[in-house]
Amino acid sequence: MSKKATEFQRKEMSRMYRGKEIFKPLNTGWIDQNVACVREWVANIFFYRKGDATIMIDAGYNYDRLAEKMGWLGIDPKSIRHILITHQDTDHVGAVEADSPGLFRDATLYIGETENKYLTGETRRKVIYHLYKLPQVIINNEKVLLRDGQIMDIDGIKIECFLVPGHTWGHMVYLIDDKYLFTGDTIWFGADGGYEGRFTQCGICTLLKKLGLYDLTPAMCHLDYTMSEAGGVTNFVRQYTLASGGPYCDCGYKKKTV
Repeated sequence: MSKKATEFQRKEMSRMYRGKEIFKPLNTGWIDQNVACVREWVANIFFYRKGDATIMIDAGYNYDRLAEKMGWLGIDPKSIRHILITHQDTDHVGAVEADSPGLFRDATLYIGETENKYLTGETRRKVIYHLYKLPQVIINNEKVLLRDGQIMDIDGIKIECFLVPGHTWGHMVYLIDDKYLFTGDTIWFGADGGYEGRFTQCGICTLLKKLGLYDLTPAMCHLDYTMSEAGGVTNFVRQYTLASGGPYCDCGYKKKTV
């Protein structure tokens, strides 16, 4: 699916969001001594290097210039043995899908056990107001399934995994060496500036239920507006909360106009 999906996204994203601030990919290069990225249209692939080890975070589109741009960074695609996947959208797994050129066919993928259900076909991703099911993504690489809160070591690199459902049900965020946080599509930049996050689990809801104080949840939700107003930089906007029976909690911060 990745070739067709990549071409569709390239054309449609360019048409829909040209001139907007919703995507701000970094240009290809080294960010610091440990982290580098490759830019693919509106997306980034990230690399983390420590000593002789380099791991890759997400696999971008099915992009025909990926090997070339990795060469600019001094990274050989054959050296990539481990790839952390935040989620299975085509701009994050295109280079490891079955119809990709196979640059990373020998790499092991690390993906959340919930997110993997999309790859096995147990769950289908629904988009456009849940009216359309995306085709199943086929990936043949060996996979390691991850749990929320799991901590692992890859070639001396510490990786902590956090489940952040919302953009997809099994979206994972990775904290590397207690310093670098790779968030995938957890935070969504708005077309007019600002950002938005969506969550299908709420720590406040869970805590207040345990304390027998669930009726106070709406008041706690309203604090988001209060804190945004106190900051003086953004306006807080929200469509749903779990406490009111919504499908998720959304937190949107829009830049105030002068």
